[in-house]
Amino acid sequence: MVTDPTQRQALAACYRRGYDHYRQVATSDSAALEHAQASDPQRLARDRRRQESSDYLAEHLQDAPVMVIPCYLGRAEGQPASRQASLWGSILPAAWNFMLALRVRGLGAAWTTRHLEYERDAAAIVGIPYETVTQTALLPVAYTLGTDFKPGTRQPPDEVICWNTWTA
Repeated sequence: MVTDPTQRQALAACYRRGYDHYRQVATSDSAALEHAQASDPQRLARDRRRQESSDYLAEHLQDAPVMVIPCYLGRAEGQPASRQASLWGSILPAAWNFMLALRVRGLGAAWTTRHLEYERDAAAIVGIPYETVTQTALLPVAYTLGTDFKPGTRQPPDEVICWNTWTA
């Protein structure tokens, strides 16, 4: 857990560099996305809310009083897909359970990964041994504003679930 303001500021700077890169790539690929959104006003509204939320996080990440960096002991570069899937399959349930435990205590977290483009820099900030430990996310933790949470909008399951064969 990272509570030191200087370290939080430095981690937020790593995140913003990754986020800025992501936004540049997303902007260059935006023509196809805009066409898809134009035909679906709900998707357009959902994507706009997500973008505003992401922009806000990038601007204010350092303000989170606590940052948690779930880590995996080992590195997966050059490993077969099954080994890499094992890494992510080991850490995701633990981090998700942590986020759920926060929720019942009036706290919240957001799963972020944009700092991972600069994982080595982030490792140096908090003393993680980059050669032997993989960072898997950056979870800013804070008290939530209110408690009237609602599920996010999603595509209907029958549009995203394939039975017996790929149909997308």
